[in-house]
Amino acid sequence: MTGAVVVDIEGTTSPTAAVREDLYGYTRQRLPAWLAENSSTAAAPVLAATRELSGRPDADPAEVAAILREWLDSDVKAEPLKTAQGLICAEGFRSGALHGEFFSDVPPALTAWHAAGFALYVYSSGSIRNQQDWFAFARGGSLSGLISGYFDLSTAGGKRESSSYDKIAGAIGLPSERILFLSDHPDELDAATAAGWRVVGLARPGEPNPPRPPHRWVDTFADIDPAGQP
Repeated sequence: MTGAVVVDIEGTTSPTAAVREDLYGYTRQRLPAWLAENSSTAAAPVLAATRELSGRPDADPAEVAAILREWLDSDVKAEPLKTAQGLICAEGFRSGALHGEFFSDVPPALTAWHAAGFALYVYSSGSIRNQQDWFAFARGGSLSGLISGYFDLSTAGGKRESSSYDKIAGAIGLPSERILFLSDHPDELDAATAAGWRVVGLARPGEPNPPRPPHRWVDTFADIDPAGQP
């Protein structure tokens, strides 16, 4: 294996608006009914974990839905919310209501890097289930065959913590200097750098995170050579 490239999703491979409006909107709309209909099955762990995290042990499904919607609107990275979103959106991807949206430069770059022998991974705050569906149900055709693995908050830890990148490197089985991380968030790039990874920042037009030194920033995957020095 030549090396590995680990990509963020929101603002990096895909427009932030697509994630926030499509996935978040779909989740927000369906949360109350999904929690009520699945309270004794798939939603049971979500209900229990939300009650514990919120300090409201007696919250009924409607109250839990309100809590989760508040977390969703505030972009709180809570595991029960991510779990619920993964399960709810899985239905949307399979019904054709949702698709993974990618910047046009991303599929050809990922395809070329994969063909060149790079192992490709995804690390996002969204659940692994959502990540897998985002790539499998990409609007232009599935990209999941290019991806060797997925990491989220529950399997790797927070994206602004260098220990998370140490954990991912261990799971990938490569020394840190052979891993390239692509993200639009400076704090994430800082954490990956602290773990010894190579990094490149994505500063795409219309995205919310401004570039910050000392990292190299580009606005397209076409300007990245994973074999070279970033």
